[in-house]
Amino acid sequence: MTTRVMLVSPAAGDAQREVRFDDDGPLNEAGLRRVRAAAGALPPADRVFASPSVRCRRTAEGLGLPVRPAGELAGCAMGGWRGRTLAEVADAEPAAVSAWLADPDFAGHGGESLRQLCDRIADWLARLAPDAGRVLAVVEPDVVRAAAVCALRVPAEVFWRLDVRPLTVTELSGRGGRWNLGLGWELSRR
Repeated sequence: MTTRVMLVSPAAGDAQREVRFDDDGPLNEAGLRRVRAAAGALPPADRVFASPSVRCRRTAEGLGLPVRPAGELAGCAMGGWRGRTLAEVADAEPAAVSAWLADPDFAGHGGESLRQLCDRIADWLARLAPDAGRVLAVVEPDVVRAAAVCALRVPAEVFWRLDVRPLTVTELSGRGGRWNLGLGWELSRR
């Protein structure tokens, strides 16, 4: 039987506007308005999850979804870069930022490498597969990217070539470890 996974990226917060490594900040007012406007747009699901971040939980709540934080769906752990802007880190550690963007095994910030993130999300998808049905998860954009890398079985270097806009849905459907990918559609009441 087929498993369908709908990955919803959260509304933007100030960290995204400032290009800041997530500091677990809340949604801003514009993001909250967009979430409220999209409430009721998703089909029912057998299982619903959310990344443990504040913005994913608030997005799920605003969409009227039960909030069940799932630690395995957390965004990439950024270690010492957490809370800093990309510009700040690039000024202080230009070689490290270059390595982070080029090497999916880089973890010089003291957190998780992109390959580790992709592997973690691949494991989560593998555990879902035997239990058919519809799964909905509000997750950080990097988790959506990691799921797409896994679904397409492409090298982790592709991660940065995938754009995930706020409040979009990316769908995976499959069985037996083979996934089809439905690219992000904007979440709005239809």
